[in-house]
Order: sequence, then structure tokens, then C-alpha cells
Amino acid sequence: MQLDIFDLMYEPFKITKPIKLIEFFGGYGSQALALKYLGANFEHHKLCEWAVKSIQAYKDVHMTNDDTDYSKDLSIEEVKEYLFNKGISSNYNEPMTKEQINRLNAKSARTIYNNIQSTHNLVNIQQVKGDDLEINDKEHFTYLLTYSFPCQDLSLAGKGKGMSDTSTRSGMLWEVERILQECKNKPDVLLMENVPMVHSADNVGDFAKWIKSLESMGYKNYWKDLIATDYGIPQTRNRCFMVSILGDYKYTFPEPIPLKLKLKDLLEDNVDEKYYLTDKMIEGMLNTDFNSYKLDYCLQDKGGNINTLTTSSGAKAPLLVKDSPDTLKIKNNNSKGYLEAEPGDGIDISSRMESHRGTVQKGKCQTITTMGGNNVGVVIK
Repeated sequence: MQLDIFDLMYEPFKITKPIKLIEFFGGYGSQALALKYLGANFEHHKLCEWAVKSIQAYKDVHMTNDDTDYSKDLSIEEVKEYLFNKGISSNYNEPMTKEQINRLNAKSARTIYNNIQSTHNLVNIQQVKGDDLEINDKEHFTYLLTYSFPCQDLSLAGKGKGMSDTSTRSGMLWEVERILQECKNKPDVLLMENVPMVHSADNVGDFAKWIKSLESMGYKNYWKDLIATDYGIPQTRNRCFMVSILGDYKYTFPEPIPLKLKLKDLLEDNVDEKYYLTDKMIEGMLNTDFNSYKLDYCLQDKGGNINTLTTSSGAKAPLLVKDSPDTLKIKNNNSKGYLEAEPGDGIDISSRMESHRGTVQKGKCQTITTMGGNNVGVVIK
């Protein structure tokens, strides 16, 4: 975390006015959900999200009751021209071509248009200008801008392209810089959330460059890596957060709280059968010759927590284990929608557990991923 020897001189920052929320790379609006859960007084001011599926998700989560047909006075040709000019994306990587948009049926095109209007969406960050944020009433509102920019080129799962320039997805960070520099009135608070690799050895130079740029615009910056298990959630999700405050203010990250929940406390008792692992799938995991796909590959130390759930390519399932045996007997427990294991003749897991102890915190399960292995995460009660 960045510290300043003059921090003790600064007044702690407090938000006392209603919040106007601006979400860059907004996805389905997790930051807005957090404010809702906290009971904060805020309004959805601006969204910037180009992916059609994410725009739909944001609308479904936050603007559920808005059934307005904003496109009613437009021809379908005008609607599609608008979507093309806005630069919507169907694959999260590039804007849709005119041909792709023209292939949309009228209902789909109008739904996308209406979703954009309903969510106050600026769509493509490369087209956003500073004035588009409409920060014009700071006397009565606190403007909070969040920017969870793409992590694909930073994360261990990516190709290490980094965030040096806007030719990479993670380089979209510099579009945020451009927009902020264009703002006559800047947001009062910025909130960044990203993977810890944002300040890794490969990226720390660009991270320092970003902080220096924010400082030149008048922001004081406080950053720290936080793990979900330190804040009441049984998942070892590690993320870097940075709070940037316009002016000379002090900010202190919240202290960790005791973890009282286990993964089993959050699982649903009644789960649709489509989510069950079939007996054939279980049998395959038990008997496969590919070591990285074996069921015991993911067995970890004791605990009731599980690591980050990811969705790169396929589905994973948590496995609950009642005790801490060296061998397990697996059964499909459909009544609870997950696998359950009991002591007995079965998989020898002792060596596997030992070999993974150094990669995770004691008492936590290894990350459930979808990349070349780790098909089933295991949580031992």
C-alpha cells in the first residue's frame, strides 16, 4: 500500500452527499450491488460497457422494471446505425461489424438499444469524452468513478501482454487516463479493482506510471491487496484495490473481520438437476489416464473455504469432504446438488494434499479453474 509521511496531517475522507455512480467496464454492476448492500444513497449516473451480454445483465439486475421502448420513434435502420456507431461488442474483444449488426433481427437490435438507454450507457470507452460524464453538480453530489479494467493481459491465465498501451485489453486503463484529463470537473473518488498482478514485477512500472498520473491530476492514492476470507466470505479471492481521492485526504482500508462462514453455509439445498455431475462424469474423473484431470488432483488441505471460481472454459464443482482421511469414497449426493466424500477405500489423496500445501493458505481449497485441470475443487469439512 502506498503511504505518505504527511498522511497524519490529512483529514479522513468521508462521503456525506448522495453519490452519482460512474462505472467504467461495468459488467453486470458489481460495484453498484456493493453500494446497494451497504445501503448507500446513490444513483446510477453513467455506465460504460460495450459487451451486449453484460449490458443485458446490468439491465436485468439494476433496471428490472424499466420496460420503456426508447426505440419506438426510430426505424430499425436507424437503430442498427446507432449500435454500429456506438461500437457494441458481442465477444468482449472487438466491436461488431456492420454486417454482424445488420444480421440482428429487429427485436434483438431494439432490445440492445433499449438496454443502452435504460442503463445510461456510454458503451465504448474509446469513444467517451470527458464532458460525457456530466460532472456538473459537485456541490450537491459526490461523483464516484469505478474502473475495473480488463485483467486478461495481466493475470496468470493471460499471455502477459501487460498494460503498456491501448493495443491490449488491459491497456484500456490509459483510456481512463485520457478521459479524466479531459474532465473539467473530475470525479471526487476513483475506485480500482484488479488482479494483484497489476503491480507484479512485469507491470509495476506501468502501475507506478498510473499512480504518478493520478497524482498530477490532484488525487491521493491508497492501494492494497485484499483477500475475501479476511472480510467474511469463504473464498480466497485476492484482489488489488486502489482508492484515489481528489484533494488532500487520508484513507484507511477496513480491518479484517473474523471468518464465520464455510462454503457449505452458502450452498443451496435444492439445486436443479442440470447442475449435477453425472455418474459417468464422476467415473471418468476417477479413472482417467490424464493426471491433471483426476479427481484427486484438486484435493487440498482441510478447511471450509474455496478459492476463486473461474469460468474460462467449462464448469467446476465443489466437493465436500466430511473428515480428513487419507482415502476417500466418492458418491453423488443429488439431494444437495454437489458431490460428497466419506472415509473409506477409494482415492489415495495424502500425497496430493501434501504436494499442494505450498500453493494455498492452510485450510483453503485450491482455485477452481477451467484450464487444463482442476476439474473438481474439494473442500474438506
